[in-house]
Amino acid sequence: MFVVALIAFTVGCEQSQDAGVRSRPNIVVILADDVGYGDLSCYGATKVKTPNLDRLGAGGMRFTDGHSAAAACTPTRFALLTGEYAWRWPPARGILSGVAPLAIPSDRMTIPRLLKRSGYRTGVVGKWHLGLGEGEPDFNKEISPGPKEVGFDESFIIPATGDRTPCAYVENGRVVNLDPKDPIRVSYGKKIGDEPSGKERPDLLFNQKPSHGHADTIVNGISRIGFMTGGKSARWKDEDMADDVTKKAVAFIEKNKAGPFFLYFTPHDVHVPRCPHPRFRGKSEHGLRGDALVQLDWCVGEVLNALERTKLTENTFVVFSSDNGGVMDDGYLDGTQNDASGHRCNGVLRGFKGGPYEGGTRVPFIVCWPGTVPAGKVSSELVCSVDLLATFAAITGGKLKDVEGPDSFNILPALLTATPNAACRDHLIMQGNPISIRLEKWKYIPSVTRQGGRRTAEELFDLETDLSESKNLAAQHPAKAKELATLLESLRRNGHSR
Repeated sequence: MFVVALIAFTVGCEQSQDAGVRSRPNIVVILADDVGYGDLSCYGATKVKTPNLDRLGAGGMRFTDGHSAAAACTPTRFALLTGEYAWRWPPARGILSGVAPLAIPSDRMTIPRLLKRSGYRTGVVGKWHLGLGEGEPDFNKEISPGPKEVGFDESFIIPATGDRTPCAYVENGRVVNLDPKDPIRVSYGKKIGDEPSGKERPDLLFNQKPSHGHADTIVNGISRIGFMTGGKSARWKDEDMADDVTKKAVAFIEKNKAGPFFLYFTPHDVHVPRCPHPRFRGKSEHGLRGDALVQLDWCVGEVLNALERTKLTENTFVVFSSDNGGVMDDGYLDGTQNDASGHRCNGVLRGFKGGPYEGGTRVPFIVCWPGTVPAGKVSSELVCSVDLLATFAAITGGKLKDVEGPDSFNILPALLTATPNAACRDHLIMQGNPISIRLEKWKYIPSVTRQGGRRTAEELFDLETDLSESKNLAAQHPAKAKELATLLESLRRNGHSR
């Protein structure tokens, strides 16, 4: 029964672009970091105001069942760019260090590579976290392979994350402001150089102290994951990071306003260390984390304003989402541990970043394309960031081979209808811990053996009546649990789900 349904969905969603769709719009993908389902005011937050994201939602379609492909950053970013679940490709399954090699194979179809075929100028600005180089990269030379080899014409990136070394930007393959007389060395094994670590000198941590982990080299009064020495003139200032990446994103839009262009903009907020610029401090009722959300909203506003200023709004497809669900304490003592505001980063959802429950992968998902995507609509259609590759292929008339984007579904039919919901997928595999599967209203989490030999119970939830996943129905519906377990195993073996 499912096979027939899957064929029907695939055929229905793989047709050529709709006759009424404008071809080759500019495309802007904004992927935030660790922003949960309940973090935006347009998704119900009351302690944080996000007027620019609310404006984006009011001008387009806001999804209530939108997901990241994984409950962690690297796997989601891989899946978004390639249209393939990251758990299928071992180098991209886990969270990468700052010295990991490039996790995307040079022959893999990606969104920028697809769009370049249609004449797009492509750029990535912000957090990368997909590895660089073939082995451990030498940050004192031109770094290759990297974004260029994935299909990006221009890049200005944070190599991994703000809490990981190296703490320097890389622009078009080279570290920015690097003094060759002060070369960078990075290690994720033993300590290198003589710079103090957070573990050795906690008295030097004037910015934020770690709550767990994050006890290696101190940069800007914050100890990081990984050791770093040298490159002092190249080191970023955490409080300026949002300004730095947003200016680069706006500059890319203005430079390429003749279009068409594809901008993959990946702000660091609200990932730790949360260090909003002083002008955003105290602007929320949710402490530093809330202030970082206000800063993120400003970043989005600057991009939207740039589109308006260059008269590109009407012909630009903008999508906003997050790489995984929200989390409060993620390694630093920044006040979230004692937050008494009542703000719930994932709203009514159970769980957080990294876990198998909805709080790990159900995230804000907003699409705006004036004149094509109906404004002010709310859709309960099941969609995922892994679907962007196939969707952009449909919009631009690009063709995907069977092996390309094996898990990416074209969600354009859901975007074009004035009466949401036009279903384009009935199932979704989500990489948490463990991997889980959705089939229509049902969600199944398999039993796994944890460290120490403890075996967890399999779990089955009816998300239509129990969005908070509070009632395990596996015992009441054993046939349904078995059906989903069989489907999950089949899709994992097949190598594709589209």
